[in-house]
Amino acid sequence: MNGTLPDDPSPPDWLPAWLEGAWTLLASYPLLLALTIVILGIGLAFLARGFILFWGLKITARTKTDLSESILRLAASVTALVLAYLSLVAAIQVLPLGETATSITVRVLVSLLVLQLMRSGLRAANYGLKVLGSVRDRFSIIEERTLPLFDLVTTILVVAIAAYALLMVWDIDPTAWLASAGVIGIAVGFAARDTLANLFAGFFIIADAPYKLGDYVVLDNGARGEVTGVGIRSTRILTRDDVEIIVPNSEMANSKIINESGGRWIKFRTRLQVGVAYGSDVDQVVELLERIAREHDSVCEDPEARVRMRGFGDSSLDFEVLCWVDHPAERGRVTHELFMEIYKGLGREGIEIPFPQRDLWVRTPDAL
Repeated sequence: MNGTLPDDPSPPDWLPAWLEGAWTLLASYPLLLALTIVILGIGLAFLARGFILFWGLKITARTKTDLSESILRLAASVTALVLAYLSLVAAIQVLPLGETATSITVRVLVSLLVLQLMRSGLRAANYGLKVLGSVRDRFSIIEERTLPLFDLVTTILVVAIAAYALLMVWDIDPTAWLASAGVIGIAVGFAARDTLANLFAGFFIIADAPYKLGDYVVLDNGARGEVTGVGIRSTRILTRDDVEIIVPNSEMANSKIINESGGRWIKFRTRLQVGVAYGSDVDQVVELLERIAREHDSVCEDPEARVRMRGFGDSSLDFEVLCWVDHPAERGRVTHELFMEIYKGLGREGIEIPFPQRDLWVRTPDAL
């Protein structure tokens, strides 16, 4: 930068003509000149931030969400941050620190600025994903299940750009680092096969979406619960006992998973086995069971509840009540309440619920 070194007191090219006299006067006192530059730069940063927020908030006041305000505040903060760091860099260059000290100090400041911008970039990416989530109905590729994939890609992209910028600031050739990274990557690939398997399985699960957040799934071992998180390494399942199961994605990808929330709709059919005594009026039993199921508040009207006779048991006539609930999470509660009402209804109608009975004949030696 021409004219900014202590041994060159002439004003820099970018300085307005009406400030050249003040620059020449302050150039005799480098510390005072540096302090003046910092104060003016920070003041300009606050003015720029206030200007952006003042007029930006007037524009975003028409929106119904707080997301636009958050994006505006982030843009104002980044603008102020860049101006403040530029003033610090300009102030360092007018101090008599020597070429080496000045170069190192400036590079440290620029490196800190890059890290701050990386942090702001991650926040901006997060806001961008929220914007995509709000308009995902317009684009088929943007869905709730693909948002974690976009999150990962944007995070990697922002970090990669920041890393490249840091290498360029310190005059480090990234080509050699990339070659070294390839060799290291091969070694890491052999040492972390399971981790990489979970990583790639996470990509495939997010892309293929055999299940999504909020689905009720049943694992191979019989564990059943709600999917609360689909990460890159593992899937989190919350059971009905409020116990969280963390399953590696490689196992989820290679296992048979029953998705109770899949299919045409999220409704779930529950089955209740009911046995009545031989000699009961089967038409009365069917009518009673259908009425109890239809009158329950949590049982869906469409499809309607139905009752089927399934066979002749050893001690009972076997019936099955088939009804639908709005969500798999309601299965346990609705089953409990229906069994309670069925038991009371059968008792009121005088229909017997049989239980297995055995007659035991004991022979005494005198009878032989």
